[in-house]
Amino acid sequence: MTRTKTVKVDYLARVEGEGALYIRYDDRGVHDVKLKIFEPPRFFEGFMRGRDYLEAPDITARICGICPVAYQMSSVHAMEHALGVTVTPELRALRRLLYCGEWIESHSLHICMLHAPDFLGYPSAVAMAKDHGKIVQDGLQIKKAGNAIVNLLGGREVHPINVRVGGFYRVPTVAELNPLREPLLRGRDMAMDLVRWAASLPFPKFERDMSHQYEFVALSHPCEYPMSEGRIVSTRGLDIPVSEYDQHFREEQVEYSSALHSALIERGAYFVGPMARYNINYAQLSPLVKETAEDIGFPPFCANPFQSIVVRCLEVLFAFDEALRIIDSYRVPQKPYVETARKSATGYGATEAPRGLLFHRYSIDDAGKITDAKIVAPTSQNQKTIEHDLRLMLPKFFHLPEAQLQAQCEQAIRNYDPCISCSTHFLRLDLRHSERSQP
Repeated sequence: MTRTKTVKVDYLARVEGEGALYIRYDDRGVHDVKLKIFEPPRFFEGFMRGRDYLEAPDITARICGICPVAYQMSSVHAMEHALGVTVTPELRALRRLLYCGEWIESHSLHICMLHAPDFLGYPSAVAMAKDHGKIVQDGLQIKKAGNAIVNLLGGREVHPINVRVGGFYRVPTVAELNPLREPLLRGRDMAMDLVRWAASLPFPKFERDMSHQYEFVALSHPCEYPMSEGRIVSTRGLDIPVSEYDQHFREEQVEYSSALHSALIERGAYFVGPMARYNINYAQLSPLVKETAEDIGFPPFCANPFQSIVVRCLEVLFAFDEALRIIDSYRVPQKPYVETARKSATGYGATEAPRGLLFHRYSIDDAGKITDAKIVAPTSQNQKTIEHDLRLMLPKFFHLPEAQLQAQCEQAIRNYDPCISCSTHFLRLDLRHSERSQP
């Protein structure tokens, strides 16, 4: 008789937010996989309605304390698209520098504190630090350098307050930017060491066969590695402007999650994040990053999600390199922001959060009040792919003891660095009132 077994994790550790995992399987295969997100929905789209369009960057920054810049940038791009505003090259460069800071601090947190313990066999970064103190210390120093960028340009490290539609409330002087150079140079050296360390880790062998290959989706820009601008492109031929997102992607509710699942219409699950960016935009990486990847023998295309930690390290190195380039060529903008005028319009914006593509859509009225909002977080876009990974991965690891099998499943989820709190901002609610007969 075949005995049905379960993998049940009530609270996933080392992820941002609260989620659970349920898997039912037997010797014949995997019968049920549920990545359960049970944080209460936070209704960000709902309570943005009726607010002034200029408030969008400050409100959306509160969605996440780890990647607030991505939410701010997506919101300002959407508002500027609605209003027909284009910022100056100098302001655009500062925005990109701010994004570099977020990639550095967010990626380093995941790499050194949340994901590294999986590969080294420790339950936490605290336990790992006893034997691998340098990794933890370097991770903290790298994160500190990223935080310094966000603090200077954003006004503070968490939930920045200096970003606005059209630019910034205040822009830094050359003298204020220059002190960042030395910490960034040191951070770049540490990032190179981190790449080499990550490449030496023991990676489970897991790549999908031809019938289950990933569809990677990311922004793509002809002149630069994408952070906040570009077209939405996939490895299966999708190539659309951000404004056509709703025509190709849909969200759907599942009964066990307070976060919506995203899918490509007619094709289903897709994969966003560092691996998608890297696979689609490898040619746009800086020479230093490509040389480093070649030195460690890392290919231009990676399909093993367990190796995402290496890709994140390469993106940290790129962010340091890019930040130094921007600082060295910085020219102070003539004005800190471009003026905007209120009008009725709908705008679309998408940027590359550390965890992947982040889409915003807003409609505003003649008074500049938000009448409709839609925000699609990276984690909600990856949920279907995470569950598919677990379905395909488990049969390869059935031979493991149950505790080790569970640990492997948790690691597979952490490959995506899920930010569960980010994904729970919305829930479809269908309330039906049954009319009673009048007395």
